[in-house]
Amino acid sequence: MPPRFNEIIATEEQLRQVLGAPSQRAVDKTVSALDDNCRAFIAASPFLLIGSTDAQGRLDVSPKGDPPGFVQVLDEYTVAIPDRLGNRRADTFVNILQRPQVALLFMIPGKQDTLRVGGNALIVRDQGLREGMAVEGKVPDLALVVEVQEAFIHCPKCMIRSHLWEPQHWPSLEAVPSMAQTFIAHAKIDQSVEEVQAQIDQAVKERLY
Repeated sequence: MPPRFNEIIATEEQLRQVLGAPSQRAVDKTVSALDDNCRAFIAASPFLLIGSTDAQGRLDVSPKGDPPGFVQVLDEYTVAIPDRLGNRRADTFVNILQRPQVALLFMIPGKQDTLRVGGNALIVRDQGLREGMAVEGKVPDLALVVEVQEAFIHCPKCMIRSHLWEPQHWPSLEAVPSMAQTFIAHAKIDQSVEEVQAQIDQAVKERLY
């Protein structure tokens, strides 16, 4: 197949010729442990994204959400994330068994900046830890523990450009297929949209925790 693009950046030297070097402040903002600033951010965050990769280098990003503070900071180098009920694909867990490196992106609704955390992950079942993560009396079967290697705050420009927290700028969803429609198309399900949507609604109602 002939190359689709004519000008491809292939080295960091070429990249820096276009972008230039980062400021010293941008380099120095990375810390190797969670200080009070990072802890306060994590305590207020109800949502994060987890990036992981398998042994073949195939990437995955998984969203996690719960009441603010659901991610526990065990100490300055360790955080624990509860695993709630899902579809049992366990993409993140399977990846971690092959490559433990993960990246976390913490978000707080209405806050423009985000917190990025990187480190190595473990899948644990320690009862005391899991019991401390119970919601509505439901204890998670597993917890993801991340041994923090770096953390840094990410600037707000992407949030400002996207108007992510400004409902008046949100796009119309009329032309966007529903989850049921997409599920039928991708999984080749021989059911109606109404039937699949009812199953989704039931799962959300009965298997949230």
